Amino acid sequence: MQTPQITDSHCHLDFPDFDGERDQIVADAHAAGVTRMVTICTKLKNEPQVRAIAEKYPSVFYAAGTHPMSAATEPLASVDALVALAQHPKFVGIGETGLDYHYTADSAEVQQQSLRIHIDAARQTGLPLIIHARDADDDMARILAQEHANGAYSCVMHCFSSSPELARAALDLGFYLSMSGISAFPKSQELRDIFAAAPVERILVETDAPYLAPPPHRGRRNQPAYTAHTARVGAEVFGMDYADFAAQTQRNFDRLFTKVASFEAPA
Repeated sequence: MQTPQITDSHCHLDFPDFDGERDQIVADAHAAGVTRMVTICTKLKNEPQVRAIAEKYPSVFYAAGTHPMSAATEPLASVDALVALAQHPKFVGIGETGLDYHYTADSAEVQQQSLRIHIDAARQTGLPLIIHARDADDDMARILAQEHANGAYSCVMHCFSSSPELARAALDLGFYLSMSGISAFPKSQELRDIFAAAPVERILVETDAPYLAPPPHRGRRNQPAYTAHTARVGAEVFGMDYADFAAQTQRNFDRLFTKVASFEAPA
């Protein structure tokens, strides 16, 4: 019986945690049914290394942006630079960007400025925005709605672990919520309840590897293969058979990441 196919919609394969092991990491993902991965560049100066990984592995795609925790220490991205990067056939999303006031609230203003630049790039390219939100729910909901009123764009709330209010605000704009290993932690019932209240047509799965490994690997390095553990919890949350939930998340991913869905490798 074939293993159901799923997509790790957010990982960081360029991080040194995977040095010397990427061939095996990608092979392990395939063995677990993870047939596609989106590796995320968090500092634009690292884009060439991230792009090289996507170019090496047929199943790996990439996105790039300035992570909100780096917004104050990295050069501000420009819309033109992001739009130029998006010309690459395997560049499939804008970000990750967003707001993080947990450790870096002092840079809130520049984070918001950076976020609006990324939103503009998502609007211009038609690629989905990849949002990181932590301890900034009110500003996050306000900016996403303001900018959407200025012109529509698509978006995924990556590694969603915020409030029911932010979930509802994102869903009301037509956005997607992504389940990470956090949603599989035993103490995350409130978060699972938030997902359960969302339409299953708007759910993605991810690892955020090397971070946030789901049980039974919690506390160790995460990797794309472990998306399957989170997806099994997702199936339980929605009361679905695993194969059906996996297939639903694939349809959701294809609907949002249209560039991946239509990608054809050069002959």
